[in-house]
Amino acid sequence: MRTVTLALLLLGSALFSRPLSAQNYTEILGRPTESSITISILSNMRTDVFWEYGITPGSYICNTSGYIAAKDSALEVDFTGLSPDTKYYYRTRYRLSGTTNAYLAGPEHTFRTQRAPGSTFTFTIEADEHLYDKKGVRSIYKITLANQAKENPDFMFTLGDIFGDDHYPYTITSAQMDSLHKDYRQYLGNICHSVPLFICLGNHEGEKDFYLSQNPPNNIAVYATLWRKFYYPNPFPNSFYTGNADIEPYGMDHPENYYAWKWGDALFVVLDVYRDQCDTSAKPGSWNWSLGLPQYTWLKNTLENSTEKYKFVFAHHTRGEGRGGINTARYYEWGGYEANGVTWGFANKRPGWEKPIHQLFVDNGVNIFFQGHDHLFAHEVLDGVTYQEVPMPSDSTYEIGMLANADAYVSDTIKGTGHVKVTVSPSCVQVDFIRAYLPADTLDGIHHNGEVAFAYTIGTCSPTGITGQVKAPGIMVSPNPANDKITIGLPEDQALFKITLFSTMGQVISQTGSKTLDVSRLPTGVYFLNIQTSACEVNKKLIISR
Repeated sequence: MRTVTLALLLLGSALFSRPLSAQNYTEILGRPTESSITISILSNMRTDVFWEYGITPGSYICNTSGYIAAKDSALEVDFTGLSPDTKYYYRTRYRLSGTTNAYLAGPEHTFRTQRAPGSTFTFTIEADEHLYDKKGVRSIYKITLANQAKENPDFMFTLGDIFGDDHYPYTITSAQMDSLHKDYRQYLGNICHSVPLFICLGNHEGEKDFYLSQNPPNNIAVYATLWRKFYYPNPFPNSFYTGNADIEPYGMDHPENYYAWKWGDALFVVLDVYRDQCDTSAKPGSWNWSLGLPQYTWLKNTLENSTEKYKFVFAHHTRGEGRGGINTARYYEWGGYEANGVTWGFANKRPGWEKPIHQLFVDNGVNIFFQGHDHLFAHEVLDGVTYQEVPMPSDSTYEIGMLANADAYVSDTIKGTGHVKVTVSPSCVQVDFIRAYLPADTLDGIHHNGEVAFAYTIGTCSPTGITGQVKAPGIMVSPNPANDKITIGLPEDQALFKITLFSTMGQVISQTGSKTLDVSRLPTGVYFLNIQTSACEVNKKLIISR
């Protein structure tokens, strides 16, 4: 017995002598408020850990209690008692559990508490990472994340189809869902230690109302909810956030799926267009899709009670599925009309509901609705509300969404991979599409990683506010619809490089360096123009009609 005990002691000593470094763990920040923030740490070894923090770089006057981070088990810790509108510097102190070794120090990171009204700040958005089904490529996704980190945003959003995978929803296991959610820690951990993450659910997350009812708790929706919450802290209702107050069974508790908060002069509202208590199929359409009366009522109250100057709403897509922005915003619960665009169906199909979702946006001054799902950048405006489609951050071809879904949009569609950067100031909001490129794709000198492909503003930017940014391209195609010739109108400060005309199948029909293009021999139909100028590159839908 003594020999066995000695052997076990020697084995334990050998295990504890293994090197431990900051590469052994990842940290994800979430739920920032005016006086707190949550950190999630995941270590591949059982680790003793605590955190030091302060308001000056390299000076840590506060620290948390000590905790044990079990191996491969995410641990959430709240930093509380923080000061509002303050930037904090922190570092992790850690050692192998069971040892008396000195605590090692991790690198210094930062976070910020709620901004005061009148502040200028930045946030970033990505959507449809799709690493799980190979549409997304990891090498360029890492470049997009690094580009976002350079912006020093207060926080970032993902608009869904990040974790997946609902391609085989009835056979996927809890262990597989665990792996899919854990996989992103290695990437998000490189930015979200200093940029809090907000998650908006997509269709491929599998957290749909329909799936929740299938043989619970052994279904994709329960698995996905539990593992998402295990690895990533998302908001739930408290004194700072409002949102879904339901307590769901099987350990799901608050689902953390829709929520709202205030930051600076802006209201942020994140919707869940899938977990809605109404769906009777995995892909409901027309009036069979619903935001659900509880979420609709919460959205209505949130918008109506907001006095913030700017209002931003986020969802994976209007009505959950389909393609396009304002084309889908006119119909059914979102817009009120039947499919013919003439018959008003809202009163009959949603008795007791005051108005469609889009009208809620219009009446309450929503500035921008951000969505994903279609894998490209597209900018449209309907009744004063901007509908902003967010591109993939991980498409190494740069054109998955353009080839597949551009025909669902009516304005400003642009190919490319990257993220959307939003800068909010007291006088205006600026939105930039920041492109990401693999190094090999910049050797020709035409494009460079981090370039601004498209930008626009809402409001009036003051001389002391946002400066040095590219404004909206202002490129016009006329006439459109066209018959025989079209003319490209450019701002005075831009020179034309090239116009490429594509079919809806992505085939190149013609290229020219002229501002006038002869289309007299083209059959009636829909086409796309790729217009490259000295300042930007945009895509326009062209209709040939005779």
